[in-house]
Amino acid sequence: MKEHSKLRYLQRLSELYPTIAKASTEIINLQSILNLPKGTEHFITDIHGEYEAFSHVLKNGSGAVKKKINDVFGHTLSTADKNALATLIYYPKEKMTLIAKKEKHMNDWYRITLYRLIEICKAVASKYTRSKVRKALPKDFSYVIEELITEKSEILDKEAYYTAIIDTIIKIGRAEEFIVALSELIQRLVIDHLHILGDIYDRGPGPDRIMNKLLNYHTWDIQWGNHDILWMGAASGQLACIATVLRNCARYGNLDILEDGYGINMLPLATLALDLYKNDPCMLFKIKGMGNYNKAENELNMKMHKAITIIQFKLEGQLISRRKSFGMEERRLLDKIDYEKGTILLNGETYQMLDSHFPTIDPKNPYKLIEMEKKVIKRLQSAFERCEKLQKHIQLLLNKGSLYKVFNNNLLYHGCLPMDENGKFIKVNIYGENYSGKALYDILETYVRKAFFSMDDTEKEKGRDLLWFIWSNRNSPLFGKDKMATFERYFLANLATHMEKKNPYYSKLNDEKIMNRILREFGLNSDGHIINGHVPVLQCDGESPVKCGGKVLAIDGGFSKTYQSKTGIAGYTLIYNFHGMVLVAHKPFTSTEEAIANETDIHSERIMVEMAPHWMHVGDTDNGRALKERIEELEELLAAYRSNMLIENHEKR
Repeated sequence: MKEHSKLRYLQRLSELYPTIAKASTEIINLQSILNLPKGTEHFITDIHGEYEAFSHVLKNGSGAVKKKINDVFGHTLSTADKNALATLIYYPKEKMTLIAKKEKHMNDWYRITLYRLIEICKAVASKYTRSKVRKALPKDFSYVIEELITEKSEILDKEAYYTAIIDTIIKIGRAEEFIVALSELIQRLVIDHLHILGDIYDRGPGPDRIMNKLLNYHTWDIQWGNHDILWMGAASGQLACIATVLRNCARYGNLDILEDGYGINMLPLATLALDLYKNDPCMLFKIKGMGNYNKAENELNMKMHKAITIIQFKLEGQLISRRKSFGMEERRLLDKIDYEKGTILLNGETYQMLDSHFPTIDPKNPYKLIEMEKKVIKRLQSAFERCEKLQKHIQLLLNKGSLYKVFNNNLLYHGCLPMDENGKFIKVNIYGENYSGKALYDILETYVRKAFFSMDDTEKEKGRDLLWFIWSNRNSPLFGKDKMATFERYFLANLATHMEKKNPYYSKLNDEKIMNRILREFGLNSDGHIINGHVPVLQCDGESPVKCGGKVLAIDGGFSKTYQSKTGIAGYTLIYNFHGMVLVAHKPFTSTEEAIANETDIHSERIMVEMAPHWMHVGDTDNGRALKERIEELEELLAAYRSNMLIENHEKR
């Protein structure tokens, strides 16, 4: 930094710290923070709308709450009492309602419970600064909680002091509200920061509820997954993305997400489906998910499913033709069909199709929408663009998200880094320019944001279309397969045509040389980690999520119920705290109601991935490095004051 610029910066800094005393105090404060234990990061991925399981994992801190209960109370509480206390912390309001129906001496129960919760609060707050804990405290009880969890060395009879406070809380009828406040504070403090490695949307029934929860979550980030990108494309008004979102919802019996969750009217599509596919049983379009429909609803869903699928294939064909640079001509399949014979020509082979009833397709112009289809998709486009709740959720994804993140010596992304069989990064054509590696991620993210924020209509449209490219292109780092065989899976019996070959990246996960090259590409050393999701780890087949000696962590363990029969578990959480990295494998979550009534929890198995060589402190993190830089700047400010380069301002407060 040049001397003139350095002086100007110090002058600005002196406005915040106008005296030696203030600058010195800040240095001491920052130095004390550096020596605190590193905050606990939680990494989860591929939630796919499973709101109840996701919510429970946040509440129990992936087992951290029970661990704290064991640490604090050891053998002084029975297993039943520990389970009851844990359930109370997870669901305080609901659990107290049940307890009040059975417990005859509620004041005694309040007193015992408050003491126990205060001890847990002390334990979880101990590794944070008082200032950080204070910011996390609920407003109504902030002063009282701070008094109860802070050691008062000047008070001789501490037990009497705390007892008086607790008795007063019970006497004035605020015990239940106070228990809720303490429980929520514990939930908040066991997770210092949450990383979501993509795919909140699709398959499960509650992505909108997950997004609502994240609206108020204290600190988190997301590396967008391909399903998130798809919904972002739909929210931007991209027609092929809208049709695909509807098809996915219909396929998994989740059209309620659109109607009830986001208020998007499905009547136009239902009317079209009943009109055009009235006598078509649509047997290839059965619900795959867990939808609870009666016979009539199921039949209507199948007709809507087929109707939107055909619209999707038409819109995709139009888009591929319009964007030649996407290089996806082989995925325009409607013009490869012989509509009289009911066959299709693929890669030189002719296949009999399982369904050849396509009343809306003109064989001479197969990608043209009929008028009724045009009206339906335009109404849906308007509904997606004008849906206030959806736009709010997508704006949150844009604010909190990115395609990748480098944080605390870890590289986070959802899918892969596209490469060839030799491990060389593939060059991908994006609107006439070639990009690979980190540059590919960067240009794709630039266009994601252009889709929403560009003032140039042409650039905005290019961004919208590229959202669909990211969702389905073979060279997209969020897709990572040679094709999306949606058409083949619906219409062809030959299983060989269904195969989607993974990018060579996935066969190189144990190649240390290639993984180190990826780390270097993103500015990390070989001691860093790559953490990603997207492809479920088949633990029941003996596959390990820990690759390349712990350098790579693939943490998609099947949060989505549709994958759990393949993975053998119900998701992973990676925990990174001052001890090191621990991978937690979760068993399936039954229901919130059962967890409250029977005090059941998600059974989780903990696997130590990497033990830190020493207890990690804030000073070992990215935030710690920033604090050290701040300390250096403040030390320069002190030197400037002491050399009379700058004059202290004792009048400024």
